[in-house]
Amino acid sequence: MKAVGPALKTVVPALRIRAVNEAPVRETGTYVLYWMIAARRTRWNFALDQAIAWSRSLGKPLVIFEPLRCGYRWASDRLHRFVIEGMAANAADLADVSVTYYPYVEPAAGVGSGLLEALAKKASVVVTDEFPSFFLPRMVSAAGERLGVRLEAVDGNGLLPLRAADRVFKRAVDFRRFLQRTLAPHLLERPEANPLRGATLPAPSTLPATVRRRWPAADLEALLAAGGLAELPIDHAVAPVTEAGGRPAAEGRLDRWVAERRQRYAEGRNDVRRRVTSELSPYLHFGHVSAHQIFAHVVDEEGWNPGQLGDEMRGARSGWWGLSAPAEQFLDQLVTWRELGYNMSAQVPDYDRYESLPPWARATLAEHQRDPRSHVYSLEQFARGETHDELWNAAQNELRRDGIMHNYLRMLWGKKILEWTARPEDALDVMIELNNRFALDGRNPNSYSGIFWCLGRYDRAWGPERPIFGKIRYMSSDSTRRKLDAKAYIAEFGTAQSTLRF
Repeated sequence: MKAVGPALKTVVPALRIRAVNEAPVRETGTYVLYWMIAARRTRWNFALDQAIAWSRSLGKPLVIFEPLRCGYRWASDRLHRFVIEGMAANAADLADVSVTYYPYVEPAAGVGSGLLEALAKKASVVVTDEFPSFFLPRMVSAAGERLGVRLEAVDGNGLLPLRAADRVFKRAVDFRRFLQRTLAPHLLERPEANPLRGATLPAPSTLPATVRRRWPAADLEALLAAGGLAELPIDHAVAPVTEAGGRPAAEGRLDRWVAERRQRYAEGRNDVRRRVTSELSPYLHFGHVSAHQIFAHVVDEEGWNPGQLGDEMRGARSGWWGLSAPAEQFLDQLVTWRELGYNMSAQVPDYDRYESLPPWARATLAEHQRDPRSHVYSLEQFARGETHDELWNAAQNELRRDGIMHNYLRMLWGKKILEWTARPEDALDVMIELNNRFALDGRNPNSYSGIFWCLGRYDRAWGPERPIFGKIRYMSSDSTRRKLDAKAYIAEFGTAQSTLRF
């Protein structure tokens, strides 16, 4: 990419910055525009760091534009409220800071069309978030073609920059081995913890009056009031959850996990009764907390420094970080497994399609496609938790009510959908629909990893060969009950379907 503007002093590693277009930096612009679409937070945010650097370099005010569309697939009261709670938290964080914060919630599909272009006409440069999933890559690419000013996408997705890996990893052990060889220098590259605290920036800018009249800023308080979402054309059958979205809620959950659950994580993370998992995935998905902040909090609590990294380079799950067993297991989930999914979605365009499964998995599923099924359920029966299996129903009820599901049960949930649908392609469609509609952490590279793992991605051919599954790893509800002692879990969620809506 050719030089398009003045030299910039920034704390953001060059590997994390991608010029989306070849348009120039407009030094005569009125402000620097940060188009916040994935890293929806004011702290630990490389994209915000980059926008601040441009603001200082050009001597221009900073405008933070955080929009929420209503026309995306699976838009619902649940997802909207969680995002808007995060917007309200951002508004509070930015109330006494020298920036212009502009939250916009689209009142009807398409009404927000043209807003970004209108804001960009007055901008010197536009910075946005890189996110390799859902509709966001297409949206950013299309914006790059339309805008007449430089658009930069900044990758703050994980500890490893997306472009640090030049290939797709098909097994966790191979990716873990790669991390063990290459991750160490990236651990020293962290976004600013609170970049706007005490920051000296040009005085806030007033947005063009034509923009403010046509696209009024969202009344976040009204939207969060009872019935505040009722007029929006979104799915009102998927109700909000009790857990709040936003940075303070995310940080509170992180603090509680480190202080109260961390030491019990190694032996208890697969126990549905003890609830020792972090339950941070919704906040990671919506960008209310970053992997860098989680990592820093965990290792600081452990008194760790990069010199404790071991010489383990064989892809082993533990013994490399130089941390306690609970912390090592947690970081394997946060770093290895989470970022493995980002590696796939960033480099494989059809990561969410059946054809992206390994050839062996598609072959063995095809060989057993005509095997008789003891039960075949419709999407609606699955959604309502109306199968013959009370443990599966309980897991689906938790997903539908709370927007989350225990990690171990999510594996069983997917395996049984494969077993109870006529074709494996149908099973994938059901899993994606239920997960993306109800799960707060759906529509995410990591959630697609979990879904596709149920069908053989990141796994290997197993034996003995079974009906329907072929060589795909098998799980049974009976063995899961014994392993998890799920009686209390079924008692809590197994009879909830009569009070829930689909």
